[in-house]
Amino acid sequence: MAGLRLLLLLALLRPNGVGGAWDPAGYLLYCPCMGRFGNQADHFLGTLAFAKMINRTLAVPPWIEYRHHRPPYTNLHVPYKEYFKVAPLLEYHRVITLEEFMEKLAPVHWPPGKRVAFCFEAAAQRSVDKRTCPMKDGNPFGPFWDQFDVDFDSSELFGGLSFGASYKDRWIRRFPPSEYPVLALPGAPAQFPVLEEHRPLHRFVVWSDNLADKAESYIDSFLVRPYVGIHLRLGSDWKNACKMLTDGTAGSHLMASPQCVGYDRNTAAPLTTDMCLPDLKEIQRALKLWVEVVKAKAVYVASDSEPYTTEIQQLFNGKVKVVYLQPEVAQIDLYILGQSDHFIGNCVSSFTAFVKRERDVHGRPSSFFGMDHPPELRDEL
Repeated sequence: MAGLRLLLLLALLRPNGVGGAWDPAGYLLYCPCMGRFGNQADHFLGTLAFAKMINRTLAVPPWIEYRHHRPPYTNLHVPYKEYFKVAPLLEYHRVITLEEFMEKLAPVHWPPGKRVAFCFEAAAQRSVDKRTCPMKDGNPFGPFWDQFDVDFDSSELFGGLSFGASYKDRWIRRFPPSEYPVLALPGAPAQFPVLEEHRPLHRFVVWSDNLADKAESYIDSFLVRPYVGIHLRLGSDWKNACKMLTDGTAGSHLMASPQCVGYDRNTAAPLTTDMCLPDLKEIQRALKLWVEVVKAKAVYVASDSEPYTTEIQQLFNGKVKVVYLQPEVAQIDLYILGQSDHFIGNCVSSFTAFVKRERDVHGRPSSFFGMDHPPELRDEL
């Protein structure tokens, strides 16, 4: 055990955790350019698994936060380590933050003039010459690479490949690190939602001390235990998405719903409207059940729209404290929900999925609106 701790300590003292300033096995870079935080987190787990599969050091990108409704109305790029610790990732695979890669390694090993973009042939069809990867076309792609002053000098197109484990040898043969030391992709080499076999990787996603301390101070100041945490997804955009259930254009698998209906399409449980867009009656039913089960003294509400705080207080005749904070960053909500004595989430939401994975890793109970007892999912690597 002491030897393992020493190896981990030595890894942390090196730029990329592999024993030197440059990893001859190569690097994997990508833009987390699909969706908001929940989607980006799903993709991150899949990309971490892909990097290990093809044995390249992963350059961990910053999170992209969209600030369309507040000045300066531009994307905010938040370093991974602001919300999470980098060190635990090294227990699974070699990583370096993209910021550190660009600062310490790129000037020598990936300088301007040698920056090759990699993409599927189909993606290149969107370019004028049909041979150029659209690495910086539009938002968030352009701003993401511009923060590092990266322009791409050429493109390498590929077809007949997928990100699944069965393609491991093809990736390595097609792009040997000796010839292609840096594999830069326009998006995450992963599926959404996260594959069931990659969910356990969440154990390596550990909150930073600063964020954990701040969230714990909120818990200590505003909540009393036991408390039930709930995530309400009720905004207008979400209502439009859930309409696909009623008009028949979506089946059981809709966005993150495999987390509650099951990953096997052939045996998936039905996805109901209450699971996607619970009304006040369903919210009250689920809360009444779980507040009673855990003898909760408080309810913590995270919501993208209506929090129903008044209605929840009335439901319990003011005997249960109801807290709705709207913290400065959504990750505070995620942390507080993750620490609750019971969590009720939205089956279809990737925001809920983040909380559910974290709770599964730590053996904490969760349920969904419209589904009190979800099936057990794979929780071992």
